[in-house]
Parts: sequence; structure tokens; C-alpha cells
Amino acid sequence: MSNLIKEPHEKELFGHPVGLYVLFFVEMWERFSYYGMRAILTLYLAAPIIIGDPQSGFGWSNGETLSFYGTYTMFVYLTSIPGGWIADKFIGQKKAVMLGGILLCIGHGILAVEAQWAFFTGLLFIVIGVGFLKPNISTMVGGLYKQGDERRDKGFYVFYIGINLGAFLGAILVGAVAAKYGWHYGFGLAGIGMALGQIVYMYGLKYLGSVGNFIGNADSPDKELLKKPLTKIEKDRMLVMFLSFLIIIVFWGAFEQAGGLMSLYTEQKTNRILSFSLPLIGNEIPAAVFQSVNAFFIIVLGTAVGGFWYNWKKKGRESSSLFKMAIGVIIMAFGFFFMSKAASEVVMNGDEVAEKSAMIWLILAYLFHTIGELCASPVALSFITKLAPLKYASLMMGAYFAATGLGNKVAGFIGGLSEDAGDFEVFTGIAITCTIFGLLLIAILKPLKRLTHGAEDRQAIKNEETEGFELADN
Repeated sequence: MSNLIKEPHEKELFGHPVGLYVLFFVEMWERFSYYGMRAILTLYLAAPIIIGDPQSGFGWSNGETLSFYGTYTMFVYLTSIPGGWIADKFIGQKKAVMLGGILLCIGHGILAVEAQWAFFTGLLFIVIGVGFLKPNISTMVGGLYKQGDERRDKGFYVFYIGINLGAFLGAILVGAVAAKYGWHYGFGLAGIGMALGQIVYMYGLKYLGSVGNFIGNADSPDKELLKKPLTKIEKDRMLVMFLSFLIIIVFWGAFEQAGGLMSLYTEQKTNRILSFSLPLIGNEIPAAVFQSVNAFFIIVLGTAVGGFWYNWKKKGRESSSLFKMAIGVIIMAFGFFFMSKAASEVVMNGDEVAEKSAMIWLILAYLFHTIGELCASPVALSFITKLAPLKYASLMMGAYFAATGLGNKVAGFIGGLSEDAGDFEVFTGIAITCTIFGLLLIAILKPLKRLTHGAEDRQAIKNEETEGFELADN
């Protein structure tokens, strides 16, 4: 191909393919809808009990709410496996994202209806829609870069900022609207966000070129890959990916306390009164708005953390994805010590909260959780696109998100323990367990890295291509 003529997905803006920014805004609006809805989900289910509103919600206990939350978020991500498999085998990533977006628009729209049947029906559509969209849009980000392109990790950091810009705006706006006008107005606003994302995707398809097309098409240069067996190197890389999923389960099992236990803790036991009044909110910050703190820190710190690891690597220090993920687990764990401090300040008078904890401990916990997430999550997304064989690209990304879903279920189970064990004991236990896990991971880093066969090393990739190995050009 002439250097003077570029495919649409090869045209660049700010040093990255233009298609990256299309996917950035699509995912931003999709996450606006998902995290906006998530910010009020547990509060809605427990509303009659925790805010004394008998006219709304289901009146579930904390334990019931957290159990349902964990199950729901688990299925949201478990459906990424069939969503990825269908894309790899039948329709390609591009069409799968389109289908997922349509289903999500329907699901969020139904949630705006104030009826029990609409609530569960809307969640079902969202579960299936995320299953099609989430793994495939992330795989398409990897597909914008050639194998060995050092911009790939940075590209995923940019993409990740888009995810959290949507999460930040969604949690604030949906949370505030729900608090001011009612739960279903909040759900409706989330649906509007998803519709905007779908419009962006349909307009931006021209900038994606062949990225995300089904490789089984008759005119696809990679169609023969569907028939070829995996090489020894590809099998080893598959193994290390499955092992890395254990890291994902542990990380999100702790981190996702944000949408469950920490959300309920914020509503019931955190002093949210300000000395001044804010537009739309007043002088008491709605608990759902705190779901935006993590996203805000990611927007502010995302490029800084990415730049830190880039410079760290340039100095010749350990910078493998597995190492970054281990460090992320440890930093995230440290944030829970601040929640332990918050729990120690709470004074109970029977079943009533006599004295609440200060907001600062919650903010500091979110800060460390965010730094840990930035070390682990965007790196993990990029890691999967580097290691996954091309014919299993979306399936393995789906498996990654399924591991995330299992982590969410673990989070719901752990959060539910607080009713019996106590907040302080649960927060401290998470902090200690995750710290030990991260240190053990660092201890076995070398044998795990050997299984990747230099997938993150440009020279090793060139050597493989010379020797004729089939590599995943995700």
C-alpha cells in the first residue's frame, strides 16, 4: 500500500488513529448510561429502608441488595463470553458493537418506565447488550494498532479516560436527577446517554475502516486463521491469560465494593453535609454522586500514571503488564485502610447511627483505588489484545470481562458479610488479603512472563514473524 494513501483507520489525530477517538466517545456515552444507572441501582432497591421512602424501590435489606447487585453485575460481564464468541465465529466485532448498542438503548429506555416488570426487563436487555458491546469495542481498540506498536498501551489509557469521563458525568448527573426528580427520571437520563453513544458509533464507522470486520468473510486476508490449530506459543499465551484472570477476579472483587458496600456505607454512615449549598444538590451531597469520585481521579491522573509507566520502562526497570497489575492490586488494597479508619469513627446507638465518619476517608480510599485501577485495568485490556490469537480475539476479551463479572459477584458476597462481621473487619480484611496476594504475584512473576514468549517485547515479535509464527494482530 502506498505511503501516500492511508486506510481510514490509519489516519491519525494527536499521534493515534482517528478511530480511537470514535471508540472513545462511543464508550464514554455507553459508560455514562451504565455507571449512571449503577450509581442509583442499589440505593433504589433499598430505598424504603435507607431513606424512608415507602413509595419507591423494593425495600430490600443491605444483604439482599448487595447479593442482587453482585449477581446482576456478574451476568453483565459473563455475557461477554457468548458476545465475543458470536463476533469471532459469525458477525465480527463491528456488527456486534452495533447490535449491543441497540439492545442497550432498548434496555435503558424500558428502565425509565415505573413498573416492576419494566425494571427486570430493562436489566435483561442491558445484560445482553453489554455482552455484545463491551468485549468487542475493547478488541477493536487493539485492532487499530499493529503488533508491537508501543502506542497501544497509551491508546488504551486514552480509551480508559473516555470510559471514566462517561462514568464521572453519569454518576453526577444521573445521581443528582434521581435525587431531585425521582429514580425513573435518573434511569431515563441514562438511556439518553446510550442513545447519543449509538449515534456517534453509526457516524464514526467510516473512520474504522476494516477494523472489526468478520475475519471469516470471503475477502478477508485472515480467513484461513479460523481453520489453523494454535501453535505452542499461542497455547502458552492462552494459559498465562487464564492465570491473569485470577488477578482480575481478586482485583474487582475488592474494587467493586464501590458500587455496593461503599455506596450503602456512604448513604448510611458518612457525614455528607456541606457548609454551603450547591446548585441542584443543596448542602447534602447525594450518596450516588460519590460514584463519580473514582472517575474524576482517573480523568485527572490517567495520563500521569500512563506517563509514569512509560518513563519507568525507558529506564530499563520491570514494566511488564503482570507486574503493573500486581502493583495495582497492592495500591488498591491500601485504599481500604482508609475505609477501616472511617469505620472506626462511626458510633452506633443500637441500630441507629449516632455519629458518622468524615468524607475525607472516603475520598482518600477512592484516590488509592483509582491509582491501583490505572495500574491494572487499562494495562490488562491491552495485555489481552497482545496475547490473544486472532481467531479468539473477542472471545478472550469476553473471558476477561467474565472474570470481571465473577469479581463483581465476589464483591457482592464480601459486602454482604458486613451485616454480621462489621464494616471495620471487612474493610481491613480486604486490605490485608489483597496486599498479600499482590506480593505473591510479584514473587512468581518470572515464570509467568516466560509463558508470554516476549509478547510485549518488540524484538521478540520480529523474531517470531521471521520464524513464521502466526501472531494475533488485534
